[in-house]
Amino acid sequence: MSDTTWTLKGGKVLGPAPFFIAGIVNVTPDSFYDGRTHSDTLAGVTHGLELARQGADMLDVGGESTRPYADKVSEAEELNRVIPVIRGLAEALPETVISVDTYKATVAAKALEAGADILNDVSAFRFEPELLDVIGEYKPGYVLMHSLGKPEDMQDEPRYSDVVGELIAFFEERLNLLDKAGLPMDRVTLDPGIGFGKNLEHNLTILREIDRIMDMGFPVYMGLSNKSLWQGLLGLPVGERQNATQAATAMLAAKGVPIHRVHEVAQTHQTLTIVRELA
Repeated sequence: MSDTTWTLKGGKVLGPAPFFIAGIVNVTPDSFYDGRTHSDTLAGVTHGLELARQGADMLDVGGESTRPYADKVSEAEELNRVIPVIRGLAEALPETVISVDTYKATVAAKALEAGADILNDVSAFRFEPELLDVIGEYKPGYVLMHSLGKPEDMQDEPRYSDVVGELIAFFEERLNLLDKAGLPMDRVTLDPGIGFGKNLEHNLTILREIDRIMDMGFPVYMGLSNKSLWQGLLGLPVGERQNATQAATAMLAAKGVPIHRVHEVAQTHQTLTIVRELA
């Protein structure tokens, strides 16, 4: 099992290691899994500290839910939610990697100035094209994610002729633009965007054929924690998807997927430890 390294803002290097855990810090009132649970600054920082204690290698802070049909959040409100949490975590955990989950150019720039090392961008800089300028200037670690449309319409009958092939073509086109903007390619990871403009069969096909995306030569960043595909496949409501998440994480890690964005960090740490010892 090979190790992965990921170069971040300022040349900071994460790894080498076979796996990394991104702990989810939702500072939102309406996220599908833990909305309102950590929706103020103190609660968000406290939750991030706990996830780091449990073994998170990075903390992904988000201030706007991107679940299907989620309400939009203003730039000012998103800044009010995420910047104090990022600052608080950066001060309390100076060695811990912090990620900001946003598609807004101004939020990304201010978060990177406040201490974030990674930009996790569900839009692939399509919603606000000026975000590409921010990426080129700050050169953060960058999560390039595929989505079909925007949260308000991405689940309106998504269709593909070859879902994995179309994701690969999408990544190639976006990677070319990132390269032209001056982002070093060792700062990029690829997220297939499970649940972002995909139905159950699309999601399962991506997971079955994840090696095709891995063959592009970039680390894969996987976000499937407690998502609705487990309801579609197994009939599980939101609060009962943890075991499915861990089973899928183990399978994907054994295939070589290195980065896992999850709600349950302690359980995922156990899962990946087992995979590392047995795979």
